[in-house]
Amino acid sequence: MSSVAPVRLALRTPSADVTVTTPLAAKVPAQMYALVHLISTVISIYIWLLIAQAVLSWLVAFGVVNRYNRAVATIGDFLWRITEPVLRPIRRVLPDLGGIDISPVVLILILWFARDLMFEYLV
Repeated sequence: MSSVAPVRLALRTPSADVTVTTPLAAKVPAQMYALVHLISTVISIYIWLLIAQAVLSWLVAFGVVNRYNRAVATIGDFLWRITEPVLRPIRRVLPDLGGIDISPVVLILILWFARDLMFEYLV
Protein backbone atom coordinates (compact mmCIF):
# COMPACT_ATOMS: atom_id res chain seq x y z
CA MET A 1 0.00 0.00 0.00
CA SER A 2 1.56 3.29 -1.01
CA SER A 3 1.47 6.20 1.34
CA VAL A 4 0.19 9.39 -0.17
CA ALA A 5 1.43 12.68 1.19
CA PRO A 6 -1.30 15.13 2.21
CA VAL A 7 -1.96 18.03 -0.09
CA ARG A 8 -0.69 21.36 1.19
CA LEU A 9 -2.55 24.49 0.30
CA ALA A 10 -1.04 27.86 1.00
CA LEU A 11 -3.63 30.39 2.07
CA ARG A 12 -2.76 34.03 2.48
CA THR A 13 -4.47 35.89 5.24
CA PRO A 14 -3.96 39.45 6.35
CA SER A 15 -2.34 38.36 9.59
CA ALA A 16 -0.03 35.51 8.58
CA ASP A 17 0.73 32.80 6.07
CA VAL A 18 -1.13 29.61 6.91
CA THR A 19 -0.60 26.15 5.49
CA VAL A 20 -3.69 23.95 5.60
CA THR A 21 -3.26 20.21 5.33
CA THR A 22 -6.18 18.33 3.82
CA PRO A 23 -6.90 14.89 5.23
CA LEU A 24 -6.08 11.78 3.23
CA ALA A 25 -9.79 10.99 2.89
CA ALA A 26 -10.25 14.09 0.75
CA LYS A 27 -8.37 12.32 -2.06
CA VAL A 28 -10.64 9.25 -2.11
CA PRO A 29 -12.33 8.95 -5.52
CA ALA A 30 -16.09 8.89 -5.88
CA GLN A 31 -16.02 5.21 -6.90
CA MET A 32 -14.65 4.33 -3.45
CA TYR A 33 -17.56 6.10 -1.78
CA ALA A 34 -19.98 4.21 -4.00
CA LEU A 35 -18.32 0.88 -3.17
CA VAL A 36 -18.30 1.58 0.56
CA HIS A 37 -21.97 2.58 0.52
CA LEU A 38 -22.83 -0.53 -1.51
CA ILE A 39 -21.05 -2.75 1.02
CA SER A 40 -22.79 -0.88 3.86
CA THR A 41 -26.17 -1.47 2.22
CA VAL A 42 -25.45 -5.18 1.77
CA ILE A 43 -24.45 -5.42 5.44
CA SER A 44 -27.65 -3.63 6.49
CA ILE A 45 -29.79 -5.98 4.39
CA TYR A 46 -28.00 -9.00 5.87
CA ILE A 47 -28.61 -7.69 9.41
CA TRP A 48 -32.33 -7.42 8.62
CA LEU A 49 -32.30 -10.96 7.24
CA LEU A 50 -30.70 -12.17 10.50
CA ILE A 51 -33.40 -10.42 12.51
CA ALA A 52 -36.14 -11.90 10.29
CA GLN A 53 -34.66 -15.38 10.69
CA ALA A 54 -34.54 -15.02 14.49
CA VAL A 55 -38.13 -13.75 14.68
CA LEU A 56 -39.41 -16.49 12.38
CA SER A 57 -37.65 -19.16 14.44
CA TRP A 58 -39.32 -17.77 17.60
CA LEU A 59 -42.73 -17.73 15.90
CA VAL A 60 -42.29 -21.33 14.78
CA ALA A 61 -40.99 -22.42 18.21
CA PHE A 62 -43.96 -20.86 20.04
CA GLY A 63 -46.47 -22.26 17.57
CA VAL A 64 -47.65 -18.90 16.27
CA VAL A 65 -47.07 -19.87 12.64
CA ASN A 66 -47.41 -23.29 11.09
CA ARG A 67 -44.10 -24.53 9.74
CA TYR A 68 -45.95 -26.81 7.31
CA ASN A 69 -47.47 -23.81 5.54
CA ARG A 70 -45.83 -23.55 2.12
CA ALA A 71 -45.08 -19.79 2.39
CA VAL A 72 -43.64 -20.09 5.89
CA ALA A 73 -41.55 -23.10 4.87
CA THR A 74 -40.23 -21.30 1.78
CA ILE A 75 -39.33 -18.14 3.68
CA GLY A 76 -37.80 -20.15 6.52
CA ASP A 77 -35.74 -22.24 4.11
CA PHE A 78 -34.50 -19.13 2.29
CA LEU A 79 -33.53 -17.40 5.54
CA TRP A 80 -31.84 -20.54 6.86
CA ARG A 81 -29.81 -20.98 3.65
CA ILE A 82 -28.70 -17.32 3.74
CA THR A 83 -27.81 -17.08 7.43
CA GLU A 84 -26.72 -20.57 8.49
CA PRO A 85 -23.32 -20.68 6.70
CA VAL A 86 -22.21 -17.57 8.60
CA LEU A 87 -23.83 -18.48 11.93
CA ARG A 88 -22.46 -22.06 12.07
CA PRO A 89 -18.82 -21.11 12.86
CA ILE A 90 -20.00 -18.66 15.53
CA ARG A 91 -22.15 -21.39 17.13
CA ARG A 92 -19.12 -23.68 17.28
CA VAL A 93 -17.15 -21.08 19.24
CA LEU A 94 -19.92 -19.97 21.63
CA PRO A 95 -20.55 -22.04 24.76
CA ASP A 96 -23.80 -23.97 25.15
CA LEU A 97 -26.36 -21.72 26.85
CA GLY A 98 -29.17 -24.24 27.01
CA GLY A 99 -31.92 -23.37 24.58
CA ILE A 100 -30.72 -19.82 23.93
CA ASP A 101 -28.92 -19.10 20.67
CA ILE A 102 -27.10 -15.76 20.79
CA SER A 103 -25.11 -16.29 17.60
CA PRO A 104 -27.31 -13.87 15.57
CA VAL A 105 -26.68 -11.16 18.17
CA VAL A 106 -22.93 -11.80 18.04
CA LEU A 107 -22.95 -11.71 14.24
CA ILE A 108 -24.96 -8.46 14.18
CA LEU A 109 -22.44 -6.85 16.56
CA ILE A 110 -19.55 -8.05 14.38
CA LEU A 111 -21.24 -6.67 11.25
CA TRP A 112 -21.94 -3.31 12.91
CA PHE A 113 -18.30 -3.12 14.04
CA ALA A 114 -17.03 -4.02 10.55
CA ARG A 115 -19.28 -1.42 8.91
CA ASP A 116 -18.18 1.31 11.34
CA LEU A 117 -14.54 0.31 10.91
CA MET A 118 -14.93 0.43 7.13
CA PHE A 119 -16.32 3.96 7.25
CA GLU A 120 -13.62 5.04 9.71
CA TYR A 121 -10.64 3.86 7.67
CA LEU A 122 -11.78 3.70 4.06
CA VAL A 123 -13.77 6.90 3.74
